[in-house]
Order: sequence, then structure tokens, then C-alpha cells
Amino acid sequence: MSKIDILGVRIDDVAMNEAIARVEVMLADDKKHQIVTPNPEFAMLAQKDEAFRQILNEADLAIPDGIGILAAAKYLAMGATSVPILRELQKIAQGFWVGFSLLFKGIGGARERVTGTDLMLKLCERAAQKGWRVFLLGGDVDVAQAAAKCLLAQFPSLRIAGTSSADPSSDFRLPTSDFLFVAYGAPKQEKWIAKNLTKIPVKVAMGVGGAFDFITGKQKRAPTFVQKLGLEWLWRLSRQPRRLPRIFTAFPKFPLAVAWRRLRMV
Repeated sequence: MSKIDILGVRIDDVAMNEAIARVEVMLADDKKHQIVTPNPEFAMLAQKDEAFRQILNEADLAIPDGIGILAAAKYLAMGATSVPILRELQKIAQGFWVGFSLLFKGIGGARERVTGTDLMLKLCERAAQKGWRVFLLGGDVDVAQAAAKCLLAQFPSLRIAGTSSADPSSDFRLPTSDFLFVAYGAPKQEKWIAKNLTKIPVKVAMGVGGAFDFITGKQKRAPTFVQKLGLEWLWRLSRQPRRLPRIFTAFPKFPLAVAWRRLRMV
């Protein structure tokens, strides 16, 4: 499985079907596994949080969650002329080209955006087929329980091992499960999983951020065409203005950091 490096964060270059196949291999062995969902905000957090960066890089699967990740991968992989006086100008021009292609033609780099919410739903679908047990942890009060009901409505044979909205500092017991989906938000959820995975009866754990809210309809996802244009961040900002500081981290801070990294590349 090939990896891409975005600002020191290593991400698996996987499509959705490959990610699911990889998780099935995880469930077949005798080890415990963590899945992470790097996006531009994760990459920027990792620049100042070494522990978080280490967790991301040591995860068993790091899916390319975020159109900015795909654009950065394409930009950083582009070649540059051997003529020194033209090299930096070419890199800048290529950055603008990637930005425009993101809006008008889609993006390459990593082959496919694999969001945490979409992967969670696909894994629940597969769990319903295979009889795997799922536990939902975190989110606002009663959201995990509501998400479980929505999942059962979509996948009636899904085995829900339990739900809890307990705070990460709480002392609570988890039943034996194949999947644990944790919605504490980043980086809290990734750090909680990394700290506790060896102590809980769970095979595969994954931080899912706001996935429970999307599943229950508490927050509406952007229409498919908006997602394909790479403008889901703008959709979410229009519905949740309080996200502005987080959006600023992903844009423009993230592309500027990627551009600076590329300009420093020999």
C-alpha cells in the first residue's frame, strides 16, 4: 500500500474498496488496530502537536479525508524544470493550476477522497453482512444512541454492541466489539484511542468526528455535486459560521504551508 506525505503526515493512497479490504484483513488477525482520517485541519494540527502527528503516522490505516489532501498530493508530486531561474516560478504557476483544476476538473494526486463518515457507513454495511459487532462512543448527549437507531434502520441486521456519550475522562466499560467508532473530535478522539486501545476489548477503533450528527441528520451533508466540486467546507461554513476558525486553518493556512514546503523542495 503506497503512502503520500503531506507536511510530515503519512497518508495511505487508498480508494474506498481498498480501505474496506484492508480493514477486513485487520479483523482477521490477532492484533488491535487504529484508523485515522487525516484532512487539512489534521495536518496543520500535527505541525504543532508532535504526539498527534506520531499517532497519525503510526496508525494502521490513514485514509485521505479532504479534497485539500488530494490537491496537496498532486501539487507536491509535480516535477519542476531544471533551470534554476524558472523553477520557483513554475512551482507557483503549478499551484494556481491545481487550485483551478480543483474547481473545474476534479483533482488527482491521491486517487480518491475517502471520508470518515463514508467509510464508517461502508464498514457498518459490511458488519451487518458479516455479523460483526459495533459500538458507538461520544458525541452530544443521546446522539450515539440516535445514530445507532438510524444505522439499524439502514442496516437491520447490524449488531450494535452498545452506545455511550460518556466523556473521555469518564470511567466506563466497553463490551467486546469488532468496531469502535469514537466521536470526540480531533485530536481528542485519536489520542483517547491510542491511549486505551490495548486495554479495551475492541479490534478496530476509528475516530469519526461529526459522523454521528450526519448519520442522524442533526447536521446535513453537502449535496453530492458540492462534495465533488471540493466545496463541502464552504457548505458547512454556511450552515455553521462558528466553524470559521477551523476553516481558516484548512484554508488558507494549509495551502500556504504546502506551497512553502514545495518551494523549499530541491
